[in-house]
Amino acid sequence: MTTAPLAERLDGLLFFPVTPFAPDGTVDLGLFRAHVHAGIEAGAAAVFACCGTGEFHALTPEEFHACVAAAVEESAGRVPVLAGAGYGTALAVRYARLAEEAGADGLLAMPPYLVVADQAGLLRHYTELAAATSLDVIVYQRDNAILTPETAVALARTDGIIGLKDGLGDLDLMQRIISAVRSEGLDLLYFNGLPTAELTGLAYRGIGVTLYSSAVFCFAPDIALAFHRALAAGDDPTVERLIDGFYRPLVELRAKGRGYAVSLVKAAVRMGGLDVGEVRPPLSEPAPEHLKELATIIERGRALLGGAQRGGGA
Repeated sequence: MTTAPLAERLDGLLFFPVTPFAPDGTVDLGLFRAHVHAGIEAGAAAVFACCGTGEFHALTPEEFHACVAAAVEESAGRVPVLAGAGYGTALAVRYARLAEEAGADGLLAMPPYLVVADQAGLLRHYTELAAATSLDVIVYQRDNAILTPETAVALARTDGIIGLKDGLGDLDLMQRIISAVRSEGLDLLYFNGLPTAELTGLAYRGIGVTLYSSAVFCFAPDIALAFHRALAAGDDPTVERLIDGFYRPLVELRAKGRGYAVSLVKAAVRMGGLDVGEVRPPLSEPAPEHLKELATIIERGRALLGGAQRGGGA
């Protein structure tokens, strides 16, 4: 149930930093610290370290622990730090305990590795993970981990599980989950966790889901924050202007390559002046023509911000 202070602190734009790699392929903790520090200074409400954008799948347990600890040190209590935990139950528990040891405030429970489990198996997986540490858990619904409303209710009754992040995009299912949990007198935090969540922000706002993760914040916090402010204020003209001129083109570019939800973000961070290196295999770098398109989209997004600051309407 939602009783822990963490649930009250997750109110604002959620930052999912990339994990920098040095030219020799090792994790560059100095650059990671700089990236996290810059995000917090820019206005992030929370840091989700070593999750999807942070290439959780490609990190060793030792690298994971070092990155989470670095994020915790950089935050210094200013904002909560959450970490990914995934694979099978035993490994998810191991990552959870490493995150707790590193000082994290909570966990984002990634989908189990490869297998397509039934609802009883998913429920057991997440309840065992929640019981394994004192950290609060947000369950990430996507791919092979899709919940029924009944399972969501059971999770809402589980000590330590405070939220559900939706990476599926089925608003009918999300509305039924929210209704079922509410009808039982229970509560969860709900997050829009689609790869570029801003594009669907208006739709999720319509069912009461206002929290979302922003990959754009990694490389263009000014654009991400302007959008977040406009969405929260009901400033639909600004929201629509940024969707039409920046977010929709970005999503259309993302669809042109496998793994672009991560590799494009990392490339954009490099374009901003922080050399965070390339993605690790099995992901690949974006094609050169797509990098040029990405630079143009970012430039256009900032031009739209300039128009808004001069008082221009939609």
